Amino acid sequence: MTLPLRGHICLMRYPDRRAAGRLLAGRLGDLGLASPVVVALPRGGVPIGFEVARVLGAPLEVAIARKLGAPGRPELGIGAVAEGGVVVLDEPAVAALRLTPADIEALAAVERAELDRRVRAYRGDRPMTPLAGRTAVVVDDGLATGVTARAALASLRRRGAARLVFAAPVCAPDAAARLADGPDLVVCLSSPPEFGAVGRWYDDFRQLDDAVVIDLLERARRGPLTP
Repeated sequence: MTLPLRGHICLMRYPDRRAAGRLLAGRLGDLGLASPVVVALPRGGVPIGFEVARVLGAPLEVAIARKLGAPGRPELGIGAVAEGGVVVLDEPAVAALRLTPADIEALAAVERAELDRRVRAYRGDRPMTPLAGRTAVVVDDGLATGVTARAALASLRRRGAARLVFAAPVCAPDAAARLADGPDLVVCLSSPPEFGAVGRWYDDFRQLDDAVVIDLLERARRGPLTP
């Protein structure tokens, strides 16, 4: 199921990620989610997740996934890798580009190295909050192609999450429709038909560095979260 199901398209711009996160948190708070753990996709999803975790009174975690860019066209996502050895491919794109398994493995090796670096930076030696029997609320600042989200969701499913919810302030309508088979619920506050790119729907969409992500995660771990 995808929310909202209103028979019309919602158009919305956000001042910044934290403001968008507060609005998203309000929607998620109405759902009565059982035993939630908020799992943000770094980097842009972490400010969103911080606000959602604060409202839900839930732990804040990260799920590391990395897009696989096409050779020579890194902006074109043809798949993604995630923790636990997960690989998700956009099969039509792979076929159209005539990529071989060796090509895919070469791309994946580079992104796995960055994935491992981020796991060490964001989580260190601390194990992830156990998800067995709990609802994993996976959040990002937007959904463009959905391939990275699909990889993260598959990774969390392997960790034993009882229920998966994907939530974002803005989603490309076709990507949200494709994602619907992965999680148990997809929540999008806005699904503009002329999507363009995630950053188009934020006044402030500055790039975040590791220091911002680590600071928010440490604040969340100290809890309770405050605005």
